[in-house]
Amino acid sequence: MVVRGNRLQAAIIGFFEVIIYITALNEVVGKLNNPFNLLVYAVGFATGNYVGSLIEEKLALGLTTVQVVTKDPELCNKIRNLGYGVTALNGFGKEGTRHVLLISLARKNVPDLISYVESEDESAFVTIMDTKSVKGGYFKQSK
Repeated sequence: MVVRGNRLQAAIIGFFEVIIYITALNEVVGKLNNPFNLLVYAVGFATGNYVGSLIEEKLALGLTTVQVVTKDPELCNKIRNLGYGVTALNGFGKEGTRHVLLISLARKNVPDLISYVESEDESAFVTIMDTKSVKGGYFKQSK
């Protein structure tokens, strides 16, 4: 989260994360010579990482840039009609000219955009990149 520029949210989550970590560590630190305790600690640590990643995924904070490479010349306008800002570039691939679309959007909107792109052009090449920060531009308004 800090990488995505969400310092406050990262600090709050980190605060509770370290309380849980220290509490668990306090329970087992003197008892790690017992293989069962070591196993329980390792399982707890792995579970914490897993649950933390699920929470972070559900919160979907931050921005993402989706790049769509398509043969469909109308896909750009179709995505714009959904309310997204799209920058269109001409690309030249192995099999000819392509349309390269760059869409910066809230992470929580990525699944909807990807589903739409797949429904319009199942052969589109899509890459998703984390975006640290933006300045200017057009963004779909939140509901």
